[in-house]
Amino acid sequence: MKIFLCGDVMTGRGVDQALPHPCSPVLHERFVDSAIDYLRLAEQANGPVPRPADFAYVWGLAVDEWLSARPHARIVNLETSITHSDAFEPKGINYRMSPENAACLTAAGLDCCVLANNHVLDWGSAGLIDTLDALERLRIKTAGAGRNLAEAKAPATIDIPDEGRLLVLALASETSGVPRHWAADAGKAGVNLPSSLSETTVGSIVEELAEIRRPRDVVVVSIHWGPNWGYPIPKDQRRFAHALIEEAGVSIVHGHSSHHAKAIEVYRERLILYGCGDFLNDYEGIAGYEEFRGDLTLMYFADVDTADGRLRALDITPLKIRRVQLSRPSQTDVDWLRRTLDRESAPFATRVAAAPGGRLTVS
Repeated sequence: MKIFLCGDVMTGRGVDQALPHPCSPVLHERFVDSAIDYLRLAEQANGPVPRPADFAYVWGLAVDEWLSARPHARIVNLETSITHSDAFEPKGINYRMSPENAACLTAAGLDCCVLANNHVLDWGSAGLIDTLDALERLRIKTAGAGRNLAEAKAPATIDIPDEGRLLVLALASETSGVPRHWAADAGKAGVNLPSSLSETTVGSIVEELAEIRRPRDVVVVSIHWGPNWGYPIPKDQRRFAHALIEEAGVSIVHGHSSHHAKAIEVYRERLILYGCGDFLNDYEGIAGYEEFRGDLTLMYFADVDTADGRLRALDITPLKIRRVQLSRPSQTDVDWLRRTLDRESAPFATRVAAAPGGRLTVS
């Protein structure tokens, strides 16, 4: 089973304004009061953006990569509320895209949007419900947030003909900036937000999987954890990821929150992505943290054996955000990514090497 994974997809704010049917551009940020300003910054940095752009425009070169790689399933962390709600959470930065622009997600052929993150409730519980409704209309599965706790904890189930099933469970950690009051409960919409990355949380996942698991199921646990910047991997993250593999038989731990790619570990022949980085955002032209190269993004293609859940191969395609679109990076950019990922992954006995066509491979 070949699975596509990536980090944060931020189709709100400036990206939404480039699409045919944007939300009101009004923002409630300290320095910027219009989402159009983010689009203008991108244009000042790299040139004009077509307005309106068609729904496939923002995915750029990724569309060709998907057609070439032909993954059985495409999973992203959607870090944007799909709503016209004006009931913003006073948290400084709020992402939303209009439901009329959500067709850009089907243009990418997405199968599952993970919603356990620190922006899905930026526009209140009404915004979350609108998001769930929009994705349901588009027939895109969701995991990690819901109308109640049971829905937020429930895995997305994707049937892969002739291969098996893909189960996607998602949760968030307060270390990524998710407010505690966003946690779903029996009678409240919200995020799957355990109190800690503990053995108790692992045990809960083990119990959930025991009730639904079938032979040839492949399990992905998607986690929004840690700060936006920096390469260190906290011991509790590594311990939690290892426990998910050892005790719950998880094939892939899909970590995100960092705005740049972090270390990769292959543990007991299972995959741990500690931080996938942003995949699509509106940060062009914004100064700060340039040393992390947040403009460079990655497509992860994991080949998993459905017989035993082990990782057979991991191939990575680097891309670059330019003019609010995923484009081809230079060879210099690819070399920088290879060196950086190899350096950060080496302490975990994982190496990243160059592959033909400007791609990377993991061993």
